[in-house]
Amino acid sequence: MRGVLKYQVRHTPYTMGHDKRRVKWHSEGQIRVTLWSNRKHLTREMGEDTRDGTQSSWFKITIPFGKKYDKTWLMNSLQSHCSVPFTPVDFHYVQHRARFFVQDASAASALMDVSYKICDEENKKIPIFVNTSAVPYSVRDKLAPEKMEQLKLTMSKRYEVSRKALDLQSLRYDPDLVGHGIDIILNRRNCMTAALQIIKMNFPELLSLDLHSNRLFQLDGLSDITQMVPTVRILNLSKNELNSTWELGKIKGLKLEELWLEGNPLCDTFPDQSTYVSAIRKCFPKLLRLDGQDLPPPTMVDIVHVDMIKPCKESYKGSETLKNIVFQFLLQYYLMYDSGNRQSLLSAYHDEACFSLTVHFNSKDPAPSSLFEYFKNNRNMKKVKDPDLRVQLLKHTKHDIVCPLCLLPKTQHDVISYVVDLCVQTEVMLCFSVSGVFKEVEGKSQGSVHAFTRTFILSSGSNSSLCIVNDILTVVAKETQSEFSIPVPTPTFSSLPTLSAEQQEMVQVFSTQSGTSLQWSQKCLQDNEWNYTRAAQVFTMLKMKGTIPEEAFKQIP
Repeated sequence: MRGVLKYQVRHTPYTMGHDKRRVKWHSEGQIRVTLWSNRKHLTREMGEDTRDGTQSSWFKITIPFGKKYDKTWLMNSLQSHCSVPFTPVDFHYVQHRARFFVQDASAASALMDVSYKICDEENKKIPIFVNTSAVPYSVRDKLAPEKMEQLKLTMSKRYEVSRKALDLQSLRYDPDLVGHGIDIILNRRNCMTAALQIIKMNFPELLSLDLHSNRLFQLDGLSDITQMVPTVRILNLSKNELNSTWELGKIKGLKLEELWLEGNPLCDTFPDQSTYVSAIRKCFPKLLRLDGQDLPPPTMVDIVHVDMIKPCKESYKGSETLKNIVFQFLLQYYLMYDSGNRQSLLSAYHDEACFSLTVHFNSKDPAPSSLFEYFKNNRNMKKVKDPDLRVQLLKHTKHDIVCPLCLLPKTQHDVISYVVDLCVQTEVMLCFSVSGVFKEVEGKSQGSVHAFTRTFILSSGSNSSLCIVNDILTVVAKETQSEFSIPVPTPTFSSLPTLSAEQQEMVQVFSTQSGTSLQWSQKCLQDNEWNYTRAAQVFTMLKMKGTIPEEAFKQIP
């Protein structure tokens, strides 16, 4: 076959119904693929009988794996790319998919054209599937006008003008509704939609909404509140049946200042109060009160920025410079971690960093009591089966990371035990792991020694400094008390063998960074077998203890 093999795709705006394909080979070496739908079948599905009112031209829009996208972001993205304005009906999540309906055929066609033209935060193109559909549930079962009027009267009686507050608790059992044979179940999308429409038309400046005791187990219907009644600042969802904070994510567009959740099963899924507050604040960062309790303001600590060594192109040419970058990071990180003031670690993490903690021990042995505080945040995938709990135990943002770190027992890490493995390095990213042992220095388990492995991913932050974007800590249970000591280099300066050029440079750098004399720096490096990282960590620990003599900081002529 001569010429370049090409292909051309022709298609109609829809891929619904009975699709057919026809492939033809042409003498020019061109493959032509014609894709179309059965027009007569499509016409019937689009509402051929709409004139008698028995059939509507509805279309179901499905976004695979759309559950991971925020509704507001997804709708705004679709509206901005779609050539035809559309009104989404019954937006909801089904398993991993996002789904809604449109009634206009031109909007369905335009949405079809948007498929694979929108990219998410991971730069992945989002597919959009369009199919003809029956009338959506909320439209098919839309409340009759007389029922809407009675619901409006009932809600008006429950509205407090002075506080701009609406009390809809136990709405199903309201005598005014029951007496007229009207069953309003807010778990049903059509009922919640009707309630929100009445609020929008009659109480547009609503500040407080009470949905207490309505047996709500999902908030798909309530998700429209972010567009219809965005003024709400106080929301009571207590004594319902919500099982996961995922449901709260459907209404996180609200700028809530007070939220009530007590009495929902989701409240029992958190290991402690701080984790509970942290998870809820991810959805509502401006929240001031939760379940009637005042919340402390978000932790905002003014600290001195800790500059890491700037990763320039030249620095990755030599292994010694790369080791120095790792040393600088470990030196500063564990100095802050073991100092007792772990709030200062905020400067080391990226704003959107991620952290997880895993406790590893032999399943045949009882869990060691000395690691009790660590088990509260244990995200061991073999032990944690609940997907919602797995999400909760994965800490996001630097504030949510440092908060649980501050609650862990105070420690002292044995820098002599450290083993560092470099995994990946680029000009803007560095990944490595460090293993060693640490000792608890306070509390019931004071003196207990445990092993650990920590994997860090560092990236360029502000001012080209390095910051943590991912932190994985694994604590290994060790009931035996291993030797835990830090050798103190003796500041004597007997005659030493002639140094190589590399060793001389190392001594000079160590002296500059530590502020110690060249002679003391040389002795410290030699005592640690010219392992720069180990020597620097020993120096840091000794300095913290105050055991370095003043003579070490004086230059000897």
